[in-house]
Amino acid sequence: MILACQKISKAFGEDVIVADGSFHIEDHEKCALVGINGAGKSTILKMIVGELPLDGGNVALTKGRTLGYLAQHQDMSGDNSIYGEVKTAKAEIIETERRLRQMEMEMKHLSGQRLESLMESYNRLTAEFERANGYAYESEVTGVLKGLGFGEDEFSKQIKTLSGGQKTRVSLGKLLLTKPDILLLDEPTNHLDLNSIAWLETYLLNYPGAVLIVSHDRYFLNRVVTKIIEIEGGKLMVYSGNYTQYAEKKKMLRDALLKEYLNQQQEIKHQEAVIEKLRSFNREKSIKRAESREKMLEKIKPVEKPIELHTEIHLKLEPSCTSGNDVLSVEHLGKSFPPHTLFSDVNFEIKRGEHVAVIGDNGTGKTTLLKILNRVLTADTGQFTLGTNVQVGYYDQEHHVLHMEKTIFEEISDDYPSLTNTEIRNMLAAFLFTGDDVFKRIGDLSGGERGRVSLAKLMLSEANFLILDEPTNHLDIVSKEILEKALNDYTGTVLYVSHDRYFINQTATRILDLVNQTFVNYIGNYDYYLEKREELTAAYSGPGANGASVSGGLQPPENTANSSKTSWQEQKEAQARRRKRQNDLKKTEDRIAELEDRDGVIDRLMEQEEVYTNSVRCQELAAEKAEIAQELEELYEKWEELAE
Repeated sequence: MILACQKISKAFGEDVIVADGSFHIEDHEKCALVGINGAGKSTILKMIVGELPLDGGNVALTKGRTLGYLAQHQDMSGDNSIYGEVKTAKAEIIETERRLRQMEMEMKHLSGQRLESLMESYNRLTAEFERANGYAYESEVTGVLKGLGFGEDEFSKQIKTLSGGQKTRVSLGKLLLTKPDILLLDEPTNHLDLNSIAWLETYLLNYPGAVLIVSHDRYFLNRVVTKIIEIEGGKLMVYSGNYTQYAEKKKMLRDALLKEYLNQQQEIKHQEAVIEKLRSFNREKSIKRAESREKMLEKIKPVEKPIELHTEIHLKLEPSCTSGNDVLSVEHLGKSFPPHTLFSDVNFEIKRGEHVAVIGDNGTGKTTLLKILNRVLTADTGQFTLGTNVQVGYYDQEHHVLHMEKTIFEEISDDYPSLTNTEIRNMLAAFLFTGDDVFKRIGDLSGGERGRVSLAKLMLSEANFLILDEPTNHLDIVSKEILEKALNDYTGTVLYVSHDRYFINQTATRILDLVNQTFVNYIGNYDYYLEKREELTAAYSGPGANGASVSGGLQPPENTANSSKTSWQEQKEAQARRRKRQNDLKKTEDRIAELEDRDGVIDRLMEQEEVYTNSVRCQELAAEKAEIAQELEELYEKWEELAE
């Protein structure tokens, strides 16, 4: 065991963060601390490292072990470069190297016993230097910086010029290179692109020490951790396994507790009814028996009702009208911010009902694409066309669609004047804005709070084409799951940018990967993308690849390998099969409706006197009704197959 938290307690006034909570972490163990926003995850990390005092209990780190901590926000400044700042993590190795060079200089001027003594010290220090991997420390620093998404052209940037996200990445790099015995990481995947997150996963999986992570990235947790510590309602619970296994166990445990609670409540009500009935008899014996039952009731230890699931946000998205089948057509689109070209000659189409995720490294132009489609920015080349009856709903991670001077209530009421005060308050309460919260100015809200206001507006928009820029930023896991369900139930079309791989896996039917200034198309979710990424990226965005068209699939570039052409053909064939199945499904539904209408007409005809008194006519209608029944039976089976 490397770290133990025993009966720790912390409260801020009436707000209890944790009460008598205990857990421990073994050597080399990879753990996650999870809970909804505001549950106290960051507070617990700060208590462990000593930034906040405990109200009760104790935290014990094994003697002689080192602890490293990455906070969510970094306050770094100074003239040091990125490379120079991260290199300070290797200060001991650098000092050892300096001493070795100094000894080498001294050796030139010594002889005899003094030289032998210095040689012994030199050999001892050299062995320490080699054990610390001293000869490779510079390449190690470079590897970590590149893994965290810094290009070599950025190594010389001064710390004071960096954004908050870049400073967090620098701090993470320094921390990883110090290699403490236990790492405490608070939201380490924030500000990392997909490639950097994948690199960090591999790094932590191979990390020789223990790790405790606070993160809302479920895909990341599934890959890295083997134990989950949950903070909920001031209580700590420990589960073995990754996030998915934890979620399954938690549901089973909750269902069992709910069943136990409901059974107990039923038994209590039954006993109370019996007691009341016995007392109503008003006889000495029956009153004694009632008193005996009351004593039994008093001894029952109440089972606490489990916390309701998904009470944080109730989100339902429904378009007000159906768009045409062709929702968006992009032709030869290009955008540059000289000297950088983001993308060029991009072509793709989006059909009604598709859920398309745009992914790619930071700075490749994903958000820029969405801004162009929402006419916030203009393209340098090309054009795009929205289809018939398309109504766009836009969620902007920078929240340009919000008015900083308005209150939350005004933001909703001004855009939707037909809503009553009660309706607006009910809507905002669903997004955790209650009481006087609704009168806060938008400009005074945190990023997460603005995100919730934007989502509330989006829900009211009744748009049939949602364009979302990082919709899961600042949402906790429960809120993400609610949004996932809402999007999966949504009958309109969705185009979004996200770094949340679990979210993409749950909601995307197609992925556009922005790489090498063009888009590579994948017809599937994130797991499918991982399976096909290397093959398709080489085919469509490698050196010499033509500008790709991803209008429902990729146009095969000339002179690519046969395997790549086969893969492209497979995608085209899969799309063709899907379109045929959808057409067959529509035809089948139409025919079923037609036959059911006719069957109803026959029933009404046979109720008419001139028909049911005409035996010949009755036989004709009965025969037709039998034929309809047989055909409907076949159509129902066909529809079920197609629907699957």
